Amino acid sequence: MTDPYRGFPPGFFARDDEGPDTLFYGPPRLVTHIDDAAIAAVGDLYAELGIDGSSPVPRRVLDLMSSWISHFRTPPAELVVLGMNAAELAANTAATERIVRDLNTDPTLPLPDGDVDAAVCCVSIDYLTRPIEVLAEAGRVLRPGGPLAITFSNRCFPTKAVHGWLATTDEQHGALVAELVRRTGLFGEPEVSLRTRPGRGDPLYAVVALRR
Repeated sequence: MTDPYRGFPPGFFARDDEGPDTLFYGPPRLVTHIDDAAIAAVGDLYAELGIDGSSPVPRRVLDLMSSWISHFRTPPAELVVLGMNAAELAANTAATERIVRDLNTDPTLPLPDGDVDAAVCCVSIDYLTRPIEVLAEAGRVLRPGGPLAITFSNRCFPTKAVHGWLATTDEQHGALVAELVRRTGLFGEPEVSLRTRPGRGDPLYAVVALRR
């Protein structure tokens, strides 16, 4: 079987802090990690994709590596939030289902095939040590035609972000995330975009791909 990470340099997905993520993320952090304009850009993207509560069709959405807020302008009919911290997920008032899981320890998703209409991951992709497996799982639980929307900025916890992320630029991050999505073999060609005005606060980039 072909190694999905073939071609990446050794240590690309290693981190300075390889201690248990359950310890690092144990204390609840009820804060936002991007500024208001970037948060609004996330909500605008979700609305444009037709996966929030403004859609005339009720949507079931999976929010990967979630926290106490999911940045939907209007929450979807069903929102499954998966994250590291139970207290943060409990505080997410938009959530209808909560799953506590360390995806770096177990990249599988406890959901059936084709269970959700959309999957999102906001400002967290840089922390995954096995991102292709996680994105393949997202593809498995997505219905055909459903969007995967990955957003990211230039902020992070540097000791927990993978070395390859820290060694690349904001513009290169889009190409990196798109390549990770491609290597699952489950999505159409990813589209990379900058969703905020350059030089106006936190940049917000998006990679969006549709499940085949």
